[in-house]
Amino acid sequence: MDKTARRDAIRDYKEKKAAVGVYAIRCAPTGEVWVAGSRNLDAQQNSLWFSLRTGGHGNRDLQAAWNAHGAEAFSFEPLERIDDEDLTPLGRADLIKARERHWLATLGAKKAVG
Repeated sequence: MDKTARRDAIRDYKEKKAAVGVYAIRCAPTGEVWVAGSRNLDAQQNSLWFSLRTGGHGNRDLQAAWNAHGAEAFSFEPLERIDDEDLTPLGRADLIKARERHWLATLGAKKAVG
């Protein structure tokens, strides 16, 4: 990769907007569903799976299910992407929380975080 292509790739990476939204984690053997909002859906699964693999996830029920059934029993599902270009950071956080509550109620799910 030449210097110009490298510089362009770095610029494109820095300018890329993170996908904001709400996601679900599903456990196939138990049918349990956990829902949470994220400021970066594209990186969320990697972060989540890392914390579960290392045994450090904050949700004890989710961590216990992971420990009992293993990674292959779980799926990550983006439920909704939020277009937030016109929102302030506080407005974005409020909208994520509102949409998270909607999905929690709709799916009869548990909170994945918090």
